[in-house]
Amino acid sequence: MTDFPSRIHIHEEGPREGFQIEPGPITTDDKVRFIEALAQTGLREVQAVSFVNPQRVPGMSDAETVAHRLRSFAGVIYTAVWLNLRGLERALTTPLHVPGRLQISASEPFSISNTGKNTEQTLQEQRLVIAYCLQHAIPIESAIVMTAFGCNLAGAITPATVLLRIEQLMGVLTEHGLKLPCLRLADTVGWAHPRAITEVIGAVRNRWPDLPLSLHLHDTRGTGLANAYAGMAMGVDRFDSSCAGLGGCPFAGHQGAAGNICTEDLVFMCEEMGIETGVDLDALIECAHMAEAIVGHLLPGKLMRGGSLSRFKSHGVNHA
Repeated sequence: MTDFPSRIHIHEEGPREGFQIEPGPITTDDKVRFIEALAQTGLREVQAVSFVNPQRVPGMSDAETVAHRLRSFAGVIYTAVWLNLRGLERALTTPLHVPGRLQISASEPFSISNTGKNTEQTLQEQRLVIAYCLQHAIPIESAIVMTAFGCNLAGAITPATVLLRIEQLMGVLTEHGLKLPCLRLADTVGWAHPRAITEVIGAVRNRWPDLPLSLHLHDTRGTGLANAYAGMAMGVDRFDSSCAGLGGCPFAGHQGAAGNICTEDLVFMCEEMGIETGVDLDALIECAHMAEAIVGHLLPGKLMRGGSLSRFKSHGVNHA
């Protein structure tokens, strides 16, 4: 199947994905400045912070302060990560966009490392989250299956395991008379390659052909953009990404766990393919340079060094 979308939606995760893993310290002022710059590039969804235990993730200890200081921009929503009911309750005290989101890991060892809960305990937590959301009229917007393509702690993950986890989440939703609006498949620690993307998406589509899909791809082993291309070739039109390639998972069991696919690299590829993103690429490149200055070391984004092609195209320059 080759059915590229005409437009993709990008959920920018650099501020949360990146600043959670940087040794820092990164000031609240710098976080706010970077997030607001991203909100002025044409991106419509920016993940600002995570509401997690600050003892485990000290880079997010100022999450509430950042959330309250962010200025609003027309058409832009700020989102956050939370891993349990305590995190959800904290998020709801801020002006951020906080829909209900369910989560599960295809890898049980990763689940234990990430949240301290095995699969059964995670499912029970999701029941509590759903009940809380129903009680407070919070819509369940999506669910994510982490480590859907492999795990450094558990090894290879089969499509059958991914389908089982989706079934388990759907079963919990069905207990409450709900359906799953959107499924995010996450290559949390960078095991995916294009064939794996095709196989897992194909298996999910064969089982649930009308279920909207989104991809959360990490570039740990350099296949991130190729995986995004494979996803788009199967019609996926929603992607998480990270400006300048910021970030990584602190609980991956792997020191080289890279961040999400680089936002400006993804935007460049899409725009050159005629797939709209709605993003000002040159403004996004400026944000990537800002991110690099804030963290104080080189970041893996490519386009921030090579630049876009706009200046060449506008002058009609041809290079053999």
